Amino acid sequence: MIDILLQGIDNETRMRLLPKEQEMVKEWEENGTLLAQYIKGETAGIYLVLMAEDKMDADKKLSTLPYYPYMKIEIIALR
Repeated sequence: MIDILLQGIDNETRMRLLPKEQEMVKEWEENGTLLAQYIKGETAGIYLVLMAEDKMDADKKLSTLPYYPYMKIEIIALR
């Protein structure tokens, strides 16, 4: 499970990167990489349930996202 908090991203940049971010997330949903996503209500962030071999694999996948440079990430292993 991935706990992501967006930090240091202005609204213009967020909106410019959003279509590509959504496209990649949709692709992950379709190929089974992303099992669930929950948008945080109180802050700019999201919880993802992501299929990965380990924390390094999860970070490698996340690093392909356009928002990655603005993400504070906590990875929690689930069984």
